[in-house]
Amino acid sequence: MLKTQLTHPEILRVLARAGHHAKILIADGHYPASTKRGPNAELVSLNLAPGIVTCSQVLRALLSAVSIDAINTMGIPEDDPYASYGEPPAWKEYRTILDQTGNTALQLEPISKWDFYEAVESKDHVLTIQTADTALWANVLLTIGVRTG
Repeated sequence: MLKTQLTHPEILRVLARAGHHAKILIADGHYPASTKRGPNAELVSLNLAPGIVTCSQVLRALLSAVSIDAINTMGIPEDDPYASYGEPPAWKEYRTILDQTGNTALQLEPISKWDFYEAVESKDHVLTIQTADTALWANVLLTIGVRTG
C-alpha cells in the first residue's frame, strides 16, 4: 500500500512521468478544463457532484506526493465584480494547507486571469485535475520541484 495520501492511479501515473518545472492545474468547477489546457496535458475529472471534491482536498493530496516550487492562483481582474470582495476564502485555505504540510517557504502568488490561462496552455502543463469546487477563484497552478530526499 502506498504511504502517500494520493492514491488515484491516473494522477500518480502522470506525476511519475512529470519532472522539474512541469505544471499541474487544480481546476475549480467553473474552469473550462476541456478547452483551456496545454498540448501535453491530461485531464482527470474528479467532479462527482457540486463540492465533491474540492481544490483544497486535491492540493493536500498532491502535496503529500510531490515537491512544489511554485503555487499560483488565478488573479482577479480589477474590473471583475468579485474584486471588491477582497481575497477569495480559498486562498486563505491554501495558505493554511501549505503551513500544515510543512511548505512554509512557498508563497501563494496570483497571476492575472489572462496570464493564468496562458500559463496553463504552455507545453509544461502536464495535468489538469478538474474538481467540483464551487468556490469562486479557487483555481491553482502548481509547478513541480525536485526531490530532495
